Amino acid sequence: MASPTTAASGSSSSREGTAKAMVFDQISHTIQSTSNLLHLMQQSSPSQVQLTKLPKNLLAKTTTIKNTGQVLEQMPQVISSLDAHVENGLQSVPHLRTVSQLLANMESCQLSSLSQAHLPEKESQTAKQPPEVN
Repeated sequence: MASPTTAASGSSSSREGTAKAMVFDQISHTIQSTSNLLHLMQQSSPSQVQLTKLPKNLLAKTTTIKNTGQVLEQMPQVISSLDAHVENGLQSVPHLRTVSQLLANMESCQLSSLSQAHLPEKESQTAKQPPEVN
């Protein structure tokens, strides 16, 4: 004779089997409905040719997609490196200002020495020319 525990466990497993069968039937029905819907869309779509080309287009772009993925993986390192270079550049700004100021002073000194060298020449040329008569 079956014990009450055995009967309860048998009843429990039959309910699980029934539930699994119902879920399986629902999944099968959903898959079939989706498949039918896709076929209807392909048949009634004005861009049916584009729908059939879609998988081929995706396969052709697989390499590009992989390369894009690799680039995106490297972006954090690139950004970090670029950030470090910008930081170093910002630390160099005071030095660049000093160099710029020195160059400006050198240019100013050269210009003033050139203008002083031309002044005596102009004075001597002015002295040699007779005064203009109006």
